[in-house]
Amino acid sequence: MTSFKESVVLVTGANGGIGTQLVQQALERGAAKVYATARTPRTWDDDRIVPLALDVTDAASIAAAVQAAPDVTILINNAGASVPSPGILNHTDEDIARNVATNFLGPLNLSRAFAPVLSRNAPAALINVHSALSWYAVAGIYSATKAALWSVTNSLRLELAPDGVQVVGVHVCWVDTPMAAGAEGPKTDPADLVRTVFDATEAGRHEVLADDVSVQLRAALSQPLEAIYPQLGEPAV
Repeated sequence: MTSFKESVVLVTGANGGIGTQLVQQALERGAAKVYATARTPRTWDDDRIVPLALDVTDAASIAAAVQAAPDVTILINNAGASVPSPGILNHTDEDIARNVATNFLGPLNLSRAFAPVLSRNAPAALINVHSALSWYAVAGIYSATKAALWSVTNSLRLELAPDGVQVVGVHVCWVDTPMAAGAEGPKTDPADLVRTVFDATEAGRHEVLADDVSVQLRAALSQPLEAIYPQLGEPAV
């Protein structure tokens, strides 16, 4: 298990609603320093917060972040992209490229780049923010990239465990942020989400199902496809 007390945390997508809560709550739990990263970092009013420019889709930017933050003990892959429409056949080439680069290759490449840092500074943790839509393919390329990241997280967990690095996968449906402004249904408060994730991390857990939708979809993975997607009709006899 990993403690936030005296930790050094790096958060991607720190400017957003979830990202801001990740930064603030890490400090509340005793983090000594938080690297708050974004393509264009914002100004913070706490000396413990280090704004750091980072584009997770750019290899040179990732390499520069590793050089700038060699003391990281907790890496949180939070940055993400969404899609303007659900159907994968309706996505533009740009939609697909942006989601693959940001939601999948970005956290994968950042995790690979920081893996030696985390192993050297262990005990350490890597937290990847997935989605309940990892298990429900109704958001086109967004669902596909989150499913791919889930698989990557499982692989990283096995590979980094011997080095004392805890890998945590986070699944949640809608969170009350601008990204989900047009979504219908209940939304999780970002503060509640982060509190749940950090509690689970400090308890030594490997996976967080942060809302009822995530719990239901995770459980449904063992069901026939028709149970998950009733629009497919009854199974053939």
